[in-house]
Amino acid sequence: MRYFLYLTTLFFLSACVVNHQKKEDSTTQGKQISFQRSKGNCLACHIIENGEDPGNIGPALVNIQKKFVKKSQLKSLIWDATQFNEKTSMPPFGRNKILTPKELEAVVEYIWGL
Repeated sequence: MRYFLYLTTLFFLSACVVNHQKKEDSTTQGKQISFQRSKGNCLACHIIENGEDPGNIGPALVNIQKKFVKKSQLKSLIWDATQFNEKTSMPPFGRNKILTPKELEAVVEYIWGL
């Protein structure tokens, strides 16, 4: 019985570490994409902490979880902001395939954490 409990605890802890590492990797990748001029290019329009030469067309990307109740709302906006405001200057990153689905997820993870 002790052996089973030990193995179960060990399995649970290792799953937590792996999940945390995946989230960190995704967040790091999301930051790189967000700062990359040829991909996300969020800095062209938004002020982001530690970003160099940010634009000021869009709102500063701070307190994101207070602006969006759910992460899916943020993802929808990044996917295609024109569905919320047809005159937006924000490109539809998902709809126009500027970002792959995996890249979009990484950017959402990063921005969500700001």
